Amino acid sequence: MGNESLSGLLNEWESRAKKINSRTTESLSIYQGDSIKLEALSRMYKLSKDDVVATLIHEALNELEAKMPYIQGSKVIRIEDGEEIYEDAGPMPRYMAEQKKLLDVS
Repeated sequence: MGNESLSGLLNEWESRAKKINSRTTESLSIYQGDSIKLEALSRMYKLSKDDVVATLIHEALNELEAKMPYIQGSKVIRIEDGEEIYEDAGPMPRYMAEQKKLLDVS
């Protein structure tokens, strides 16, 4: 095992530790069929059900954010390389503002 392999392993562990340490406990109700699917994934990959749920929610939220549409507003917010960049009138700015409010409270 070379230095690069060990560095990669250490980076992976560090990343995993940060994710685990930054988790919060949530209580939610889900459909029984989905609970069975989660348990099956948990057993199949020898992971805790909490790990499976946390990872799926994390990835789903990342994908949802990536798919939020940019809707060009009427206000120019800056000029880049001579091109006007307009405000985003879509859902992303509202979503980010709500996140900021929640972070400011905690």
